Amino acid sequence: MNPEIRKLFPITQKYIYLNHAAITPYSTLVAEALNNITSDIVANASVNWFSWLNTISNTRTLAAQLVGGKAENIAFMKNTSDAISAIANGIKWQTGDNIVSCDIEFPANIYPWMRLKSQGVELRLATTINKRIEPEMLFKLVDAHTRVIALSWVQYSSGFRADLQTIGKFCRERNILFCVDVIQGLGALQLDVEKDFIDAFAADAHKFLMGPEGIALMYLSDRALTEIEPTVVGWLSVKNPWKCFDESLEYNLDYQAGALRFECGTPNTIGIHALKGALDLITKVGQKEIENYLLDLCEYTHNSLTEIGFETLRPQNHKEASAIVCGRHKKVSPEVLYKKLVEQKIICAPRCGYLRISPHFYNDYSEIDSLIAALKGLTS
Repeated sequence: MNPEIRKLFPITQKYIYLNHAAITPYSTLVAEALNNITSDIVANASVNWFSWLNTISNTRTLAAQLVGGKAENIAFMKNTSDAISAIANGIKWQTGDNIVSCDIEFPANIYPWMRLKSQGVELRLATTINKRIEPEMLFKLVDAHTRVIALSWVQYSSGFRADLQTIGKFCRERNILFCVDVIQGLGALQLDVEKDFIDAFAADAHKFLMGPEGIALMYLSDRALTEIEPTVVGWLSVKNPWKCFDESLEYNLDYQAGALRFECGTPNTIGIHALKGALDLITKVGQKEIENYLLDLCEYTHNSLTEIGFETLRPQNHKEASAIVCGRHKKVSPEVLYKKLVEQKIICAPRCGYLRISPHFYNDYSEIDSLIAALKGLTS
């Protein structure tokens, strides 16, 4: 990776940071964006408000370009759970409907669907084998009453990437909504909502998108928008919201076009400015280039771990691979390894019985070599 890119991440001066599947460090571009907007507010309050609106619009466009969608189909939400809840609650359910997911999903993509039980809606969980979910396992649970298949693009506890195109095509042919939690892939891997037949997705910015916590992207396809309505609305949910500042006040619940109707009130202006800084960098480097680099780096990590006696959850092919590597050693628990690595300023994470390693595009091969050397010393 370009050393000039690496210089944009001051954390490299202190740590080997390999925990982007948890919380990302900020680049200097994100820090600059945060400083600029907060300084503007301190000095000028709302004077430059129209400039903020332009930045919000530009950020929405960047997000849409990243996933091959339209800007009007992107909404800014508080977090992944908020977005998935908006999707789950906005569908007009009938008693006897069901949702299909799997038994290793992160809770953010389970609880919003689980709570629909009170409406007579069933959540069906496909059984995984060795943390792997095959499309057929999901399809076996589908029947005439299945309304949604809800799945993570990349599983947080294994790093296995789902075959979105196969699952999405299956859903489209049966008029089932395909809802994807993309938080563990977006920013690291290429996504195309059209080619992958995605109807809805959610992703907070604080992982591989390299933005702040508390700001998330939600995508709703045109098809999804005909089936999902906002259940939390406010003054910004409607067309021409600025009419409330006119002399004659009128109330008209005529929703904004596309997904913007789900943005009910005052936006997270600071968070969106920071997210733009992150998206600018991803766009500059190139999502294809980032994916290719990370898949090679993670394959190198798998091979290096195996050489020192680790068992890894190795993907069967590139299509199943992601920017997450999970490994464990029979002698030392991942929790102990994590703590010992922190002492050496190497940051990973213990997850579900494995040490989870999640680099990003500014990490280099020498850092993986340092991680392997440290792990060899801790397990020999």
